[in-house]
Amino acid sequence: MGADPELGAVAGSSLLLCTALLAAGSALGLCLGRGRGAADRGALAWLCYDALVHLVLEGAFVYLSLVGTVANSNGLIASLWKEYGKADSRWLYLDPTIVSVEILTVVLDGFLALVLIYAIVKEKYYRHFVQVTLCICELYGDWMTFCPEWLMGSPNLNTNSWLYFWVYLVFFNGVWVLIPGLLLWQSWLELKKMHHKGTIVEKKKKSW
Repeated sequence: MGADPELGAVAGSSLLLCTALLAAGSALGLCLGRGRGAADRGALAWLCYDALVHLVLEGAFVYLSLVGTVANSNGLIASLWKEYGKADSRWLYLDPTIVSVEILTVVLDGFLALVLIYAIVKEKYYRHFVQVTLCICELYGDWMTFCPEWLMGSPNLNTNSWLYFWVYLVFFNGVWVLIPGLLLWQSWLELKKMHHKGTIVEKKKKSW
């Protein structure tokens, strides 16, 4: 195991940008969820952050990858992806699997997150259909990001430092497994509850 890198200026700026997006998304979500239950407020805070990450950070990554490479690009967001590329070098160059998954993530997941925000705020009947679809897409994206790499022995992953392994790889990617998993569980419980209510109503109608 090599020595852990210091948390330098670039790493600090990247983490600060992620924190700023989290704060902005959470504030917007909590504002939209005013007067609702804790579960919906939390879901909206996450979804606003989720949409910002997909459309701003990952959208920029897709653009940089299609017009060139992250490694040869400049700017704040390019620096963020260069920093993440120290943990997973596939993000520095035009890796076809990563870019393909990210195109799908930006377009589909970003759109679904916005639709789900609207569905929750407006209490639309299709809320849990969209929620289940989005969560499955998020989990599929994580799977396709790492499964091909694991099957090849993880040659592009740097697990030699706590920052790269535990923060960049485990934490930042694990969040997109944990929270979609929790939202799937919420949808399961709500759909089960709706089915139970519908069954009771049908039984009452038949008894009349």
